[in-house]
Amino acid sequence: MGHLPPVDLTPYRSFLTELAERSGDFIRPHFADPALTVETKADASPVTIADRGAEELLRRLIAGKFPTHGVIGEELGSENPDAEFVWVLDPIDGTKSFISGVPLFGTLIALLHDGQPILGCIHQPILRQLMIGDGTTTTLNARAVRCRATTRLADATLLTSDTLNLAKYQNGPAADRLLASAKLARTWGDCYGYLLLAAGHADLMCDPIMNPWDIAALVPVIRGAGGVITDWTGASAYPAESTLAAATPELHAAALAILSTR
Repeated sequence: MGHLPPVDLTPYRSFLTELAERSGDFIRPHFADPALTVETKADASPVTIADRGAEELLRRLIAGKFPTHGVIGEELGSENPDAEFVWVLDPIDGTKSFISGVPLFGTLIALLHDGQPILGCIHQPILRQLMIGDGTTTTLNARAVRCRATTRLADATLLTSDTLNLAKYQNGPAADRLLASAKLARTWGDCYGYLLLAAGHADLMCDPIMNPWDIAALVPVIRGAGGVITDWTGASAYPAESTLAAATPELHAAALAILSTR
């Protein structure tokens, strides 16, 4: 699945690994820290020193290595976002899990070329799992991984980050039918759900509301593992405001058919 990247990714892949490891070293001491201060942002979502500090660190490293590259980050905004190469950062995707001492979060780092993601990683610093995808291959701790061959919803493990968001942001009844049609439905969500999907431990992952920094890294990761990723209408995965990812084209089509019903 996927297509050959338009640029030599070798130097960016090694730098991506460095970014993940350095940010993970920063985040790790703050996890499950009872003294961690949690603030509430304007959109009512939580944020901590781990989120902001990790993004500041990532931005410094990128500026030092590739000063002409742009950056789009969840916490600190955009800088030169129309550059040929742009890094997209979500320092802690799954902050609600992070502040609750639950390791179902991760750091998302993507590299865009001409506005499309060509390289991405999901890094879980507590479990020390680093997944890197380039749209053609995906690795977990340097070992190649593939999505499962599941084609039927009745055999599928379906994941979503927050079941309350299904009706809030999309077609709630259709989403409920999709959950009911799966063999197993769980909220092992945020970026960790996509890691599970790409590693062959789950079959479907859907999120009804997403931001660019939530999605960018997922696209090359899922495609590199042989999966399919679009928005909830089947349109382009990036940029988008929702995500539907599946292990196989058949499973994706089956889920899309249910989500498109009224």
